[in-house]
Amino acid sequence: MADAIRLCYHQPDFAIIAREQYLDHAARNLTSMMRTVFWDYEDDTVKMIDQRLLPFVLEVAEFDDYREVARAITEMYVRGAPAIGASAAFGMALAAHQSRAGDRETLIKELEQAAETLNAARPTAVNLSWAVNRQLKTAHSEQSESVSDIRHALLDAAQKIADDDVQLNRRMGAHGAELVSDGATILHHCNTGALATVDWGTALGVIFSAHEQGKNIHVLVDETRPRLQGAQLTAWELQQRGIPFDVIADNAAGHFMRTGQVDIVLVGSDRTAANGDVANKIGTYKLAVVAKENGVPFYPVVPTSTIDLNLAEGDLIPIEERSPDEVLCVAGNRVAPDGASARNPAFDVTPHRYVTGIVTEAGIIYPPFVKNLRAAVEKEQGRT
Repeated sequence: MADAIRLCYHQPDFAIIAREQYLDHAARNLTSMMRTVFWDYEDDTVKMIDQRLLPFVLEVAEFDDYREVARAITEMYVRGAPAIGASAAFGMALAAHQSRAGDRETLIKELEQAAETLNAARPTAVNLSWAVNRQLKTAHSEQSESVSDIRHALLDAAQKIADDDVQLNRRMGAHGAELVSDGATILHHCNTGALATVDWGTALGVIFSAHEQGKNIHVLVDETRPRLQGAQLTAWELQQRGIPFDVIADNAAGHFMRTGQVDIVLVGSDRTAANGDVANKIGTYKLAVVAKENGVPFYPVVPTSTIDLNLAEGDLIPIEERSPDEVLCVAGNRVAPDGASARNPAFDVTPHRYVTGIVTEAGIIYPPFVKNLRAAVEKEQGRT
């Protein structure tokens, strides 16, 4: 079972720090900073911020079973492709830690079962399967000769995935900030900040970087129905960093673009196909089409781990459909008549023709995407 550690109520001060700073739990207090997901080296558990409770309560949930980590991913304790990937990697490390296998072959068989469970948690974000498969490769490595070797190797590999995410998000932020002019108004969809990653963020990380550079920016925050990640999470992160913003209804975005009140649209991506088609939170496609119509540049901010070169186009990306209750209810209260049905796709696909460019840790990628995305992925693979 997962135990929740309640830290405080009502919008707490919050930011992110490196692993070393929360090893000393006795010194941690409400103004301390933490990553979205991390391994607790004192009790060998996975801990993550329960994002379902923000912005009013900050809780850290604790997991000592990989199946509970998978459930947490499904139930959106954690969300955002990079954060899901890191959570899955730590879930594999947890599976190895909790196993009572006495030999290497038995442990690997158990890890393969754990991989199936974790991979099934959410189908769209490619980072999940990427991280799980990377962990399986680590477990199968001939360098890990014993059960103990595999346990240590998986934890080290999971920590590297998390640490690398922090570094590459900073690099993406620096690249993307070049696109943001002083005085710009940025339209942002869903949540792509520290909460969607291990630290810093993708599209929101670009905004943080521009703010750090002293640029006078303003953010229009799509509320992002049905789960309101924009209103609840992005607004909270911007508030913590003192960045001016306004929350807007999703349907108001077109008005602001048509009337010239938006300079650039920045979004994330849960999976990007080899041709530059982007699968992101539902509503992204509509934004891209309206941005194109009104001459507003549209940039997804995408770690290369999220680029799936095995998928030729976005129509091949599996789209998760979630419970209709998320549409029929708001804040736990039903807003539709009894007996009403609903459809609830969690993502949509934006064809690459609507994409101005794609910000990655390797730089800003422009068409032709088929050639240039592959080059970016290969460049980053060469770094690891």
